[in-house]
Amino acid sequence: MMRFSQLLPIAPGTLHGDPETEVTGVSHDSRAVSPGQLYAALPGANVHGAKFAPELIRSGVDAILTDDAGWQLITEALSTDEADRGLLAGVTALIVEAPRAVLGFVSAAVYGTTSVPELIGVTGTNGKTTTTYLADGMLAALGHRTAVIGTVAILIAGDTVPSVRTTPEAPELHALFKKMRAAEVDTCAMEVSSHALIQHRVDGAHFSVAGFTNLSQDHLDFHNTMEEYFEAKAQLFTRTFSDKAVIVVEDEWGERMTEAAQVPVRTLGRDDRSQWRIEHTPGESDFVLHLDDGESIRLRSPLPGDFNVTNTALAASMLIEAGVSAEEIDAIGRSFAATVPGRMEIIDVSGPRALSESHPEILPRAIVDYSHTPDAIAKALATLHADSDELIIVFGAGGDRDRGKRFGMGQAAAREADVIVLTDDNPRTEDPDTIRAAVRQGIDAEVDAGRARVKKIIEVPDRGAAIDEAIAEADASATVLIAGKGHETGQTVGTTVTDFDDRARTRSALSMRLGGAQPGKVHR
Repeated sequence: MMRFSQLLPIAPGTLHGDPETEVTGVSHDSRAVSPGQLYAALPGANVHGAKFAPELIRSGVDAILTDDAGWQLITEALSTDEADRGLLAGVTALIVEAPRAVLGFVSAAVYGTTSVPELIGVTGTNGKTTTTYLADGMLAALGHRTAVIGTVAILIAGDTVPSVRTTPEAPELHALFKKMRAAEVDTCAMEVSSHALIQHRVDGAHFSVAGFTNLSQDHLDFHNTMEEYFEAKAQLFTRTFSDKAVIVVEDEWGERMTEAAQVPVRTLGRDDRSQWRIEHTPGESDFVLHLDDGESIRLRSPLPGDFNVTNTALAASMLIEAGVSAEEIDAIGRSFAATVPGRMEIIDVSGPRALSESHPEILPRAIVDYSHTPDAIAKALATLHADSDELIIVFGAGGDRDRGKRFGMGQAAAREADVIVLTDDNPRTEDPDTIRAAVRQGIDAEVDAGRARVKKIIEVPDRGAAIDEAIAEADASATVLIAGKGHETGQTVGTTVTDFDDRARTRSALSMRLGGAQPGKVHR
């Protein structure tokens, strides 16, 4: 709870009404705000949030944060009726130039969440979710009470809250921190997206350690250029947001981030450029993390893939920088568990398990992964080469998003997969044929240049049918990678979202094959 008079130093502006008015919470969502809370009426792309304020005021909301334009909308709407004018007189409003820019700090003050719980934040293009889950698994094995905030879900001391976006809006974020404090959570591992940094969603949060995984093409529909994308990520490595950093230097962007960081940096990688070095044999899960003081930590990635070795090393390094001892990490480094929904997730048959286990030769290995960038597809497929006679990928590209990565996604699949089943993945309001054609151009470019591994290319627009066909046609020694959607449970066509889960559909296709039934073939 906080008085408006206490908010003025945090958000300097013009105060209308009683400075001793108290607020118990903050919300920018007109559908969720309740009396006693501060309603943040923000300017939006299509409509100003102040448009909804008059009705909220009539329902008892009497605390507003907005800008001059918003306050004018509110006063004009409530000035014609005498009863409304009386309500307006009871409203306390703080008018600032840029309400979104102060919203996070106001939320932190109202909820009292400037320092609790301890936060570790991970940014980068790929690996954010996995790294936070790995860190959470290590902390849980050490007896900590933990939380995770990210793309897949929000976890607070074991309880799950579905996540709408990678990083919640600032009022929601600080309300979550308050719940964590009530649940006696001591550490929260959190994804920090570039969108969140640009849009002030993490304002008021401060990370004891920030981590950087990598950077590759994604979200250029929002950032326009890779340089802008990089600069957005780099904000996390300033004193405003973090105390120190661990940066993976396995690509040029990691080296640049090390130079750009305004906080003390620990570098992590596989060669002598790094202060902390990963010693690892490709294809194996066990590895050793060498610290710069001569100490070594034995670790095992609980997830498949050489890139998950790097993610595991990053999680361990961030915890050490946050104050967990190297001895503690070493003690649990090869025994802790972590499962990340939709991240290199091996799909088991939910039906006759005994049959599938006693006759492993019947089914191909099926893996669902969130990989939806050229770099992520390339790494996921490269990881699966070692123990697969044939590698099949089912994938597509999303509509109304970064169009520039579609060609590269096609290239990556053509270079690494034996069979490509090209399908749709959330076409949204774009023509699905056009999206697939853009991906196909990348595939064909690699084939024409003689750089392709792919021997067979199938186009099956319906995603469910594409998964069915890939599983039905795969040899038992093959691996089928269903890429792009991971944990998601919907397919968006136009503006309609229908239930669809790659994992459930893959499990169904495996069950049908195991039972002797063949999914319906798609005739082209």
